Amino acid sequence: MPEDIDIEALSPMMQHYLQTKEKYKDTILFYRLGDFYEMFFEDAKIVSKELELTLTGKNCGLKERAPMCGVPFHAVDNYLNRLVSKGYKVAICEQLEDPKSAKGIVKRDVIRIVTPGTNINATANAGDENCFIVCAMQDESLIGLAVSDVTTGEFYVSELKDVREFMDCIARYSPKELICNKGFAIGGIDREALKSRFNLTPDILEAHYFDPHECERTIMGHFKVKSLNGLGLHDLSAGSIAAGALFKYIQDTQMADLKNITHITPFHMGKYMLLDSFALRNLELTETLREKQKRGSLLWVLDHTRTAMGARKLKSMLEQPLIDVNEIDRRLSAVEELCENIMLRDSIRESLNGVYDLERLMCRISFASANPRDLVSLKESIRNIPAIKSALSGNKDALLASLEAQMDSLTDIFELIEAAIVDEPPIVQKAGGIIKPGFSKEADDLRDAGINGKRWLSDLEEKERERTGIKNLKIKFSKVFGYAFEVTNSFLNMVPPEYVRKQTLTGGERFITEELNSLADTILNSEEKLNQLEYALFDEVRARIAANVERVQNTAAALAMLDFIQSLSYTAEKNNYVRPRINDKGILKIKGGRHPVVERMTGDDAFVKNDLYLDGQDRMLSLITGPNMAGKSTYMRQNALITLMACVGSFVPADEADICIVDRIFTRVGASDDLSSGQSTFMVEMTEVANILRNATNRSLLILDEIGRGTSTFDGLSIAWAVIEYICAHNRGSKTLFATHYHELTELEGKLKGIHNYCFAVRERGDDVIFLRKVIEGSADRSYGIHVARLAGVPDEVVKRADELLRELINNDIIEGIKEIADRETAPETPAGKSARAEADVQEEFYQYSIFDTMKQTDIEREILGLDLSRTTPIEALNKLYELQDRLNNNA
Repeated sequence: MPEDIDIEALSPMMQHYLQTKEKYKDTILFYRLGDFYEMFFEDAKIVSKELELTLTGKNCGLKERAPMCGVPFHAVDNYLNRLVSKGYKVAICEQLEDPKSAKGIVKRDVIRIVTPGTNINATANAGDENCFIVCAMQDESLIGLAVSDVTTGEFYVSELKDVREFMDCIARYSPKELICNKGFAIGGIDREALKSRFNLTPDILEAHYFDPHECERTIMGHFKVKSLNGLGLHDLSAGSIAAGALFKYIQDTQMADLKNITHITPFHMGKYMLLDSFALRNLELTETLREKQKRGSLLWVLDHTRTAMGARKLKSMLEQPLIDVNEIDRRLSAVEELCENIMLRDSIRESLNGVYDLERLMCRISFASANPRDLVSLKESIRNIPAIKSALSGNKDALLASLEAQMDSLTDIFELIEAAIVDEPPIVQKAGGIIKPGFSKEADDLRDAGINGKRWLSDLEEKERERTGIKNLKIKFSKVFGYAFEVTNSFLNMVPPEYVRKQTLTGGERFITEELNSLADTILNSEEKLNQLEYALFDEVRARIAANVERVQNTAAALAMLDFIQSLSYTAEKNNYVRPRINDKGILKIKGGRHPVVERMTGDDAFVKNDLYLDGQDRMLSLITGPNMAGKSTYMRQNALITLMACVGSFVPADEADICIVDRIFTRVGASDDLSSGQSTFMVEMTEVANILRNATNRSLLILDEIGRGTSTFDGLSIAWAVIEYICAHNRGSKTLFATHYHELTELEGKLKGIHNYCFAVRERGDDVIFLRKVIEGSADRSYGIHVARLAGVPDEVVKRADELLRELINNDIIEGIKEIADRETAPETPAGKSARAEADVQEEFYQYSIFDTMKQTDIEREILGLDLSRTTPIEALNKLYELQDRLNNNA
């Protein structure tokens, strides 16, 4: 919009548009004009470009036409969702009165602001995904965090120690929008990482949103409590401020009471297994690492839910495994009950199949945006609840029994909708055809007027003929005068006194009566009045249902949990999983374990089972060696996934499993540059390793794959070695799977307590190698990298030359020196040998066995071997010897 615009020159409508736009500067304004939402000036240019719409113009009193584009109101959701998904905020300016009855300019105002994290449109969000909005508030030492999904009514509050924990939470919740205070924005958050990894740009709110007293009043006012203690927020001061700011922001954008947010849940990190962003990504819990797709993830394997609520619950549970033995066993027992009672499970699955997304239906009902079909969907969902309660009735399993008790049959809501709303209503709320006959006498009368109007007129005409004796009296209609009695001139003397002359004709006159006027008004306005009345009745029904939001939400939560349990049971039976035993003794024992995803992807029984035993003490670290492509990474991930599944409450893919409580799963798997922050593969790797070493406890599970491979051979070997020593010394009790191609590290077995060597078996046939995929005790002496290169299609010339170089290096055995270091490093120290582990000595030993030094000596050896001694004179031989000695001294 031009800055020097003359507001007085604009039309009244455009003046109002600009006044409204001024109030909502940071939004795109959808301005309702008739059957379209129009955008003007800069908004029009943005929307035209983003949605590929035609940019036109509108005369509004300026010299040049104002840029304009628009979208039809009946299809606005599609365009709205596309804009919001691109990060824009959209203010909806609606007509607040009927243009036909308006005097002057139609009254308009903004009714809500749609943002990425508050889009409640039915088509905006995938059913199995949450639409979270996050509010972060930095105080002196903590980060207050509030997380809400407006569409489901979820609201969580927590406090975090640092930015790393915050990034882990962002990875877990995958929010659509992030709002924060200024302190957080300038407090060290990596905006580039937020944008590149999560497509988030922090929106800094004004300071008044984070006023502690105002935040407290906002929360207490919404939940109608006298203090925050009643909500469990007494020890979350920073979290409470974030919660209050988020509430205020949602209220300001939605311009409505948040009736569907009926409870607030304090989230304490210590109650669940912690999975940082690296673990969530590397274990591919909810999406694959490369394609970012559900197929190929653990969620894809376990998801046999029948409702959108259950699908969201499953995803949430996978990201928050339990660390309480009793709670895990409670879930496992419920899963086992449904595995043993297949008929019960099938009955539950069939009934759940008819249940719609109650949480999001109630959101739209609470926000008065639900249409008649939403109410029918709610009714059809409720229809299935009695069958589910009946199936669970009398079940002895504690969890299933509690879910049955939590469910409300909601019979009164079902009966209300059944009585009020037709079975197949139109989607448009004000088009009529919504209310069933018999629900409202007034609506029935109006409906009858539209259907039986002609018969009523005919009956009145016949009655008046008999009463007046005017044999040719007729009821006629004209667009100007409406309905009237027509009497010919020959019968005018018989017209009763209550007849009022309305129109004079050539052959007679037309009259009206009070009764005819009333009937005509009923007939002529019945359709419009009926539509208005039906909408009012529908709105009343919707409001009555909204008053029961907490009852419906409690039932929805029980149904979601039941769906989660039956999905785990169905998967367990289908994939031949077993119930794990859960212990708190630190023992991790898996017999015949299988990778749940790889097994499903291959689709056959060819997957090779493998065992695992770790106890954090005598068997603390499994050092795994073996060829490339042998299955080391698969084996480590599979054991991490089996552990996680057990803590979620799922049966596991194994012949037998005894799983200990794990407080965290750490992973250092794969290699990828973090280009957005300028970090190389090796820097990313070291950052992850540092996080693991600093935060692992004696209850943690560590998955470390090829530590040190991103740098030079001896640097990498040194780091891997030092990491193993550190884990054994400082992280005693943590259970570690450590895969490596540094076969030299296998010398640590027997020298550091708790380390045991394992390798993947192979079978050689000439130049061919068969990977047996079986883990056995012992160490591998080769990585078969050249064989893998041949399989990958590397040119034969390169493969052949690599094989020659490998044999040459092996013949110059540089490994013995490393074995000597291992012996010296782990030998008991004597009073005279306190400096045996000095860093300079270690570096000196490594230097002596440098690959490049070995290659220089090999060149000299080749030169000596190439001398023809039979033709060399003694003086030539002596000179040559001096020359070689001089070269060796220079290389030393």
